[in-house]
Formats: sequence, structure tokens, C-alpha cells
Amino acid sequence: MPLPFLTADREAEVIAAQAVPPPHADREEWRRPYRPGPWRVGGGALLLLLASYVLFSSLIIALAGAPVSAVVCAVLGALLVAAAVRLLQAGTWVSAHGVRQVRLWRTSTLRWREVESIRTLQQPVKWLGLPRTVQGQAVVLDRTGRTSSSTRAVLLTDHGADFLGRPGSFERAADVLEAWAAESGRAHG
Repeated sequence: MPLPFLTADREAEVIAAQAVPPPHADREEWRRPYRPGPWRVGGGALLLLLASYVLFSSLIIALAGAPVSAVVCAVLGALLVAAAVRLLQAGTWVSAHGVRQVRLWRTSTLRWREVESIRTLQQPVKWLGLPRTVQGQAVVLDRTGRTSSSTRAVLLTDHGADFLGRPGSFERAADVLEAWAAESGRAHG
């Protein structure tokens, strides 16, 4: 009995098929053109694990008869769950409306008419979002009507939480983002 889902060939076919949205997919919906990486998923899992311990301790504290402390622990646990969900949602999203960059603390959205170009550059990038920089590749967005480098936004890096150790995934995501920008620029230009 063949098990095609266990072979490496099947995995490469599935990944390649998921890089391009299906033709029936609605372009109006926001979508992330890549899968979350193992570092992002692992960080979210650790936050959820910590939240489970905090929520369980909240239950024990409530049963011990200290309701105020139990409420404080429950609120802390809920904040940890919210942070884990937000961490998993973080990344670059595209739709027919524009490009959206979701970060842990804020979200910024640009319409396609505000985007001059999206391209891949070789430059120093942050390693896993930490202050340490290494030489790598970044997908950058240049805004229209602005000439200073402060209007350049870094959308993805090959040393980020989604692509560290996955160079093929970074290249596919960069190609998809550049294709969305080129197609939407023609549609709105």
C-alpha cells in the first residue's frame, strides 16, 4: 500500500502547489503568501505553554481562596494567549487592496497605488528580529512620491522567524510579493 504523503517528493509538490493561490481564490481577501516558519510557530507554542501554566495556577489560586490573585493570573494568562495569536498572525499580507504588514504591536497597510516597487535587496538584516544584524536578503517596499530611504519598509528577511534556514521558501515568498506588486501596479496604474 503506497503512502504518498510520507515521501519527500510529495512534500515538495505540496509546497510548490501552495506557493501559488488557486485560480478560484478571492483576490479581495487578505492572504499571507507564505507559511509561518518554525521559529514563529515554536515561539507561539512556547507562549501558549506558558499561558497554560499561568491559567492552571490561576485555578489553583482561586481554589485556595485568593480571588484577587486568581483574577490577576487569569488576566496575565489571557494576555499571553493574545500575544501568541498575534505572533502567529505577524507577517506580510497581500490582497487586491494593498499590502499589509502585521507586527506584534501594530499593523500598517498601504494601498497598491502608494507602492512604487517591491524588490529583493542584499543588505544587513536583523537576525530573528533581534538587534544583531547579519548580511542577508530583504524584500523591501518603496513608497511612491518619496525619495528618502526612510520611506523604504522591510517586508521580509531571509533571517526572520519565517525563513531562517529555509532559503527556498524565502525566494518563493519574494517572487510572489513582487508578482502581486507588478500585477496590482498594472491594474491601478
